[in-house]
Amino acid sequence: MLIPLRRLNVWSPPSPGLCRLLAATLILGSAVLHLLYLAHNCPLDLAPDEAHYWDWSRHLDWSYYSKGPLVAFLIRGGCELAGAWSEQHTGSLAFAVRLPAVLCGTLLLTAFYVLTVQVFGRPALALAVVAAALTVPLVSVGSVLMTIDAPYSCCWGWALVFAHRAIFRGAGWAWLVAGLLVGLGILAKYTMVLFLPSVCLYLLTSPQHRPLLRRPGPWLMVLVAGLCCLPILVWNLQNDWVTFRHVSRLAGVAGQEQAAPSEPTIHWLGPLVYFGGQCALLLVFWFLAWLFAMVAHHPLRERDPGVRYLWWLSAPMFLLFLGFSFKTGGGELNWPVTAYVSGMVLAAAWLARQLQSPVGWYRRWTAVNLALVCVVGATASLFMHASELLHPALTHFVGEPTEQHAFPLRRVDPTCRLRGWHALGAEVDRARNRLAAEGKEPVLVASSWSIPGALGLYCSGRPQAYSVGLALGDRHSQYDLWPGPLNRPEAYKGRTFLLVGGGPSKELRDAFESVGPTTTFTYYENGRPIAAWPLTVCHGFKGLQAPVGGKTY
Repeated sequence: MLIPLRRLNVWSPPSPGLCRLLAATLILGSAVLHLLYLAHNCPLDLAPDEAHYWDWSRHLDWSYYSKGPLVAFLIRGGCELAGAWSEQHTGSLAFAVRLPAVLCGTLLLTAFYVLTVQVFGRPALALAVVAAALTVPLVSVGSVLMTIDAPYSCCWGWALVFAHRAIFRGAGWAWLVAGLLVGLGILAKYTMVLFLPSVCLYLLTSPQHRPLLRRPGPWLMVLVAGLCCLPILVWNLQNDWVTFRHVSRLAGVAGQEQAAPSEPTIHWLGPLVYFGGQCALLLVFWFLAWLFAMVAHHPLRERDPGVRYLWWLSAPMFLLFLGFSFKTGGGELNWPVTAYVSGMVLAAAWLARQLQSPVGWYRRWTAVNLALVCVVGATASLFMHASELLHPALTHFVGEPTEQHAFPLRRVDPTCRLRGWHALGAEVDRARNRLAAEGKEPVLVASSWSIPGALGLYCSGRPQAYSVGLALGDRHSQYDLWPGPLNRPEAYKGRTFLLVGGGPSKELRDAFESVGPTTTFTYYENGRPIAAWPLTVCHGFKGLQAPVGGKTY
């Protein structure tokens, strides 16, 4: 028989006031440390995604090719607020771009605390949830990187708080706030829409709350969220519904005319890859704690409506992407990330019950593993903020560069993707200056959608760079919708291009009067190669045609 989670008392808890004070100290202390980290010699440049969204923020619009507009507006706000200070004191806009991520991470931690108190009425448990979350790299690193997951997770966390207040305390106004938060979340990441059917599933399966479906509250939440989506719909109506095509491609449900012929129809090992990725993302222990909590408190067994609420706002998200894994081969690690917002609260309460087990060895084993994963998680978070400290040790593990593996550190250090972009910008500036001295002001282009944002951010003068990747085998991106060499070739006829990434190909040679030799810029840290980018000067642009068909979305 399950011990009701509300009745657990693992230790003599501190007073609610002290718990609130300690939680506030942890949350605000974490925010201050992140700000200091970003403001003083942060070794990590903007990731390609961050730089891409920064480029969006220079062209504010109702929506964009692959995402809604919220991330662009937040970055623009950060740059307007702190851009001048960031450039003056740090030498780049990275601090200003990432400022909203710190704010969103702080609000998410606060939502963890409030939600835990709402469901279990135990400030001490809420304090423990906040402390544990700070040791999870997914949460800690997510409070620094300004990707769509920062505002998306924040909106999900606070939508949980206000929907709970509406359901369990009868606060009619909270439905409207929850709807607004869901709408804002959809403007960040489209999977936020799954919050609405998750709430409805809870209401349908909860006899005491099912009558709410006959009242206006839940439907007002849906209406407000839908109204927030109008910018996305209007923009897509004007742009041939490209976002929906892109999302269907990612989900593996695109039509046959869009799918590559060599791609398998079903990835039978997809669920195993999916489970393995999620297990690694949550350091094994937290994933297993979440999984055991979900099994132990499934709706057919759990009587506490608050606990069932946490379950229903977690399981559908995870199960949906588990189903899609047959089509996607496992998908991206961050796709079901919001399943772990309410899931972490439920997992923490489940762990608290394990720590009260009458079986001594099991209780001690759980406590030791909990302490160990917190130490490992905190250490991993620390080194992900400054992974260069581990490079000497990692070099012994991965070996020296070889012809097959020119950048061995990239195989074990994911932060390598965030290194070298400022140096690339300086190298590109040198090439631009040489061409300008010859009277040829070059057009900056890249072979992939992931490079132009970094060029615009780290090159002097913030030039607008373009992607010609669609003509070279890359996928569609926002750059294909903005005026550029692919869709406005007449504006660039005869110009000299400086291509970053890729190399001379038949398509390029046909598009220019002459294509100069390619030089490769390699970025090193402490003598170790981290990344390299080919640079090619192309003279006399004649026109570059994007292929019809192929990798369309």
